[in-house]
Amino acid sequence: MRLLVTGVTGYIGPLLAARLISEGHEVRGFARSPERARVTGLDVRGGDAVTGEELTEAMDGVEVAYFLIHAMERGAPGADPFPAREAQAALRFADAAARAGVRRIVYLGGPVPEGSLSCHLESRLAVERTLLAAVPGSIALRASIVIGARSRSFALLVRLIERLRVLALPAWQSNRTAPIDERDVLAMLAAAASVDLDPGDREPDGGYVLDAAGPEVVSYGELVARIADLMLVARPAVRLRLVSFTPVASVVAAALAGEDPALVRPLMESLETDLLPDGRSAAQALTVRLHSLDRAIEHALGEWERTGALSAR
Repeated sequence: MRLLVTGVTGYIGPLLAARLISEGHEVRGFARSPERARVTGLDVRGGDAVTGEELTEAMDGVEVAYFLIHAMERGAPGADPFPAREAQAALRFADAAARAGVRRIVYLGGPVPEGSLSCHLESRLAVERTLLAAVPGSIALRASIVIGARSRSFALLVRLIERLRVLALPAWQSNRTAPIDERDVLAMLAAAASVDLDPGDREPDGGYVLDAAGPEVVSYGELVARIADLMLVARPAVRLRLVSFTPVASVVAAALAGEDPALVRPLMESLETDLLPDGRSAAQALTVRLHSLDRAIEHALGEWERTGALSAR
C-alpha cells in the first residue's frame, strides 16, 4: 500500500513511518524540512501543509494519508495563532487528499471532554471534523497523554519530577485521564490504514472516531506519583486543591523543563478537566493489545536512558 505520513521530523511521525516500512508498505514522508528526516527507506517530499506547497504532488498515488501535524508552538514573528495555522493545514490537506482520490485519512487528535474545551482541544476537534468530512471512511484516533521517551507531555512531567524537590500540584491534579503507551498508539495508527470498520459506526460526517485510551484511568496527581516511583525518586507533594495557577505555573514549568511556554500553557489548560474515553475503543476496533501503565512508563524511561541520562535516577 502507498502511504503518506506527515510530521516525519516530529515525534510520532518518524516512528510510524519506520513501522509501516517494516511492514512492507511504500511510505512517502512530507515535511517542511525534509533534510531533518532520519528514517531509513523513507521517500521524503518537502512542502508546507499550511500554504499547501507541494501537497498535490505528495498526494499523487497515495491510498492512505496520515495527518500528524500539530502547531502549538509559537510561529514566526507575525504568524497566525496556532489554531488558525492548524485549521489552514487541515483544510489544505483535506482538499488535496480528496482531489487525489485518497481512500482514507488517519488523524491522531485529542479527547473531547464535556463542557467547554481548551484552545488546544478545540483546535484538535476542528481539525478532526475537517479531515473526516473530506474523505468518507477516514479515522480519527483521540488520545490524551502518550507515554513515550520523546512525548513532550511525558517529558514535561519527567523533567519537573527531576528538578523540583517538592511538587506543587495545582487543582487539576485530581482530574483524570487514561494515558496510553506509545507502542499501542503506533499499533493503532498502523492498523487504521487497512482495517474494515462497520459503516453503521460512522459519524454523521462519514468518518470514524475511536478513543485511543490506555487500560487504566488515573488522576494527574497519581500519574506524577507513578512516574516518580518508577524513577526511584521520592518527591513530597503540596496539593493546591482550590487554585490552578495555570498562567503562572505554565511559565515556571516551561522554564524548569526547558520547553516553549507557548507549548506548555495550552497543554496545562487542557488538564483542567477530565480527559476520558467516552466512545468506541480503538483497542477493540483495531485489535490492539494494550500495555499496562507501569509497563508504558518503564519502557519510556528505559528508552530515554538509552539516549540521555536521567539525572534524578
